[in-house]
Amino acid sequence: MSLSHSLSNAVSGMNAASRLAEIVSSNVSNALTEGYGRRELDLNAASVGGRGAGVQIGAVTRVVDRGIIGERRLADSEMSGASALVDLRKRLETVFGAPGQPDALTARVSGFEQSLVDAATDPSSSIRLNTVLGRAQDLAGALNTASNTLQTMRAEADEQIATQVDQLNTALGQVERLNADITASVNTGSDPSALMDQRQKVIDQVASIVPIRELDRHGGQVALMTPGGEMLIDGPAKRFDFVPTPVITPDMTLSGGGLTGITRDGVAIAPDGLGKLAGGSLETAFIARDVDLVEAQAKLDTVATDIIERLQDSSVDPTLGPGDAGLFTDGGQPLDPMDTVGLAGRIAVNAAVDPSQGGETWRLRDGINSTMPGASGDSSLLLAAGAALQSSQPLGGSGMGRSLGGHVADIQSEIGASRLNADEELSFATARWNTLTEAEAATGVDTDHEMQMLLRVEQAYAANARLVQTVEAMINRLMEL
Repeated sequence: MSLSHSLSNAVSGMNAASRLAEIVSSNVSNALTEGYGRRELDLNAASVGGRGAGVQIGAVTRVVDRGIIGERRLADSEMSGASALVDLRKRLETVFGAPGQPDALTARVSGFEQSLVDAATDPSSSIRLNTVLGRAQDLAGALNTASNTLQTMRAEADEQIATQVDQLNTALGQVERLNADITASVNTGSDPSALMDQRQKVIDQVASIVPIRELDRHGGQVALMTPGGEMLIDGPAKRFDFVPTPVITPDMTLSGGGLTGITRDGVAIAPDGLGKLAGGSLETAFIARDVDLVEAQAKLDTVATDIIERLQDSSVDPTLGPGDAGLFTDGGQPLDPMDTVGLAGRIAVNAAVDPSQGGETWRLRDGINSTMPGASGDSSLLLAAGAALQSSQPLGGSGMGRSLGGHVADIQSEIGASRLNADEELSFATARWNTLTEAEAATGVDTDHEMQMLLRVEQAYAANARLVQTVEAMINRLMEL
């Protein structure tokens, strides 16, 4: 081997060691960077004319475990949806109130029942009659507030859908641009690893909104498709649209045309508004707007209906005739059994017993339609009202018979149980996500390995530098002859 050939080999070795040092330092400095894929440098033996010609520096390879990343992204979607569902169920618990809390709906019912008992012991007491009025107004007000809160939550969920659809479109547009940049980089022989890191982060954002599967395409590009079969991007990104509804009332539904679903090219993607995009936080927003909060409103409305019906009976108040409103009304009108949607937001105490509306509290004792006070010691109507609330009746005309308080307690228990179920689902999803995240991290940058590699690079560089020094010394010696 000639001295020039030896020198060429040593120089190529030093260049390779220098490039390796850059790759190792990049790996170490980005060990904790989200979305970073460990780099490896391809090195091959170079030859010219059948003779060894040092080291040939190849392409930089980005090393990631695509299978683990794919499963972790599905876990991202599951955990994102489960977390949003837990938040929703916790807020529902707050709307109805937890058992034992003074502002819980059960406490309002209990307070009203107790006020009737207290007034029955001294029906001539205007103070106790005023307490009955106040507790009745508290109960009606609690139902009004709960109903309004549910509709506000539905509007918030509707706005969340709009926000997430915008985020989805933005992220898909970024993936489309990054796909093009990566292909251009591959075609020009540049290193596209940094672009791939950025694309992985953007795709992770998509995965928290809807579950996705990543598919390889030519030129380093990828396509994204939901497990349900909805293609999000394969070349050009799909565009999804959603029109939010600023104000939502209890009677507004997706099937009834009052609310909108997601569209693609102006056409609804599915009757349920979500279709094959199901999964992730976007699905939870639809569940909140169209399922959970609608069911909660229906429960409130059945409670309001039950209250009105129990005290609108002539067996409780003999002064009431057919079609007359009782102590509780539908916005001042008698109950219409065919129009109970949103009743919890309209229920009100009859103005006939409210002095602030021109009524008299003695009608609580003597009857809603009484024209003059009766015997001040007559507690029969107050006792009948209390008994009506305590009587065992089915809720909504079906199911097991319970008292009013029993029905409200059952509803609270159902909501509490649904929240516990959501907590369990979130715990499972979080545990799975943690496991897959750790597995993904294990395939990432191992700083111990990288530091060992750096020592080897240093040794290789030093060996090649020593060879250069040796060749230089030999050439100098030859020049002296």
